[in-house]
Amino acid sequence: MIKNIQDRIMSLKKEKDVLILAHSYQAREIIEVADFTGDSFQLSVAASKATNSKVMMCGVRFMAETVKILSPEKTVYLANPIAGCPMAEQMDKELIASVKKSLPDYTVVAYINTTAELKTICDVCVTSSSAVKIVKKIENNKILFLPDCNLGQYVAAQVPEKEIKLLQGGCPVHAAVTKQDVEIAKAAHPDALLLVHPECVPEVVAMADYVGSTSGIMEYAKKSDAKEFIIGTEMSITEHLQYECPDKRFYYLSKKILCPNMKATTLIDVLNCLEGTGGEVITLSEDVIRDARKCIDRMIELG
Repeated sequence: MIKNIQDRIMSLKKEKDVLILAHSYQAREIIEVADFTGDSFQLSVAASKATNSKVMMCGVRFMAETVKILSPEKTVYLANPIAGCPMAEQMDKELIASVKKSLPDYTVVAYINTTAELKTICDVCVTSSSAVKIVKKIENNKILFLPDCNLGQYVAAQVPEKEIKLLQGGCPVHAAVTKQDVEIAKAAHPDALLLVHPECVPEVVAMADYVGSTSGIMEYAKKSDAKEFIIGTEMSITEHLQYECPDKRFYYLSKKILCPNMKATTLIDVLNCLEGTGGEVITLSEDVIRDARKCIDRMIELG
C-alpha cells in the first residue's frame, strides 16, 4: 500500500514539475519520495537552485515561508497547513519592535525558526550550525538573540566577548529534556556517545560529547568510529540513523523529544497536495519578501 502511494507521488511530482523538500524530522516514507532532505535553510537553498516551478515543503510553516522568500517566483506549498512551529510563533513583530525600542544599540539576530513577518525587522538570520560563527563576525558587541534562549545561551558561552541579551523563548520539545533524562540514558548505554541539539537546556548541552545541528549530529554519527550513540534531538533522527548506519546502535535520549508538528504531515498529505485536494499555497507580500530577505542575505554574507 505505501509503495503504491509512493509510486503515485513520484509520477505526479514529475508530471506537475513539483520539487519535494522533506525536513530531516519527517517520517521515513516521506523522505523516500523527497528530492532533498535536510535542515530548513539547506532545503530553501536547494529549492532556489532547482529549475522546478513548484515546491512542496514537508515540514512546518516557517520553512515554507523561507522557501518563498528565497524563491518568490515559484509556487510554494505547505503539505499540511496545520504544521506550525511553537518556537516560531512565540514572538511576533509587534513584541520585538517594542523590545528594539528599549535596546536601540543592539543588533537583532533571529534564528531561522522565526516567521517571515518577524524576520522583516531583524538584522541578521542564523541557523543552529552557523549561529556561533555569524555572531562572532558581527561588528557590534551588543546582540539581541531570539527566539531560542537555549541556543542563545550556547552561543553566548562560545562568544563570551559579546554582550548577548536573550528572551524567554525556544523549542518546547528540546527544552523538555532534563539532566535526569541524560543520566538515565547514560546509565542504560554507558558506552554510547551523547549527541545533542543546542536547543536543549544548558545542563543537557554541558553533558554532551557533541553539540550541533540536526545535520551536524547525523554527519558526526556517520563519520565517528564509535559504535553507539544517544541521540538528543527529534526521535525520527534516531530512526533515520539506524537505517543509514545498520552497523551502529542508536538510542533515544528521551521519548519526550517528539515534535507533533513535524509528525502532522503524512504520506497521504503529500499525495493530496500533488492532486490538488490538500496542502496550502504560501503567499507573502512583496514587502515582506523584500524585508525578510535582507536578514537572510546578511546571514549568507557573514556565513
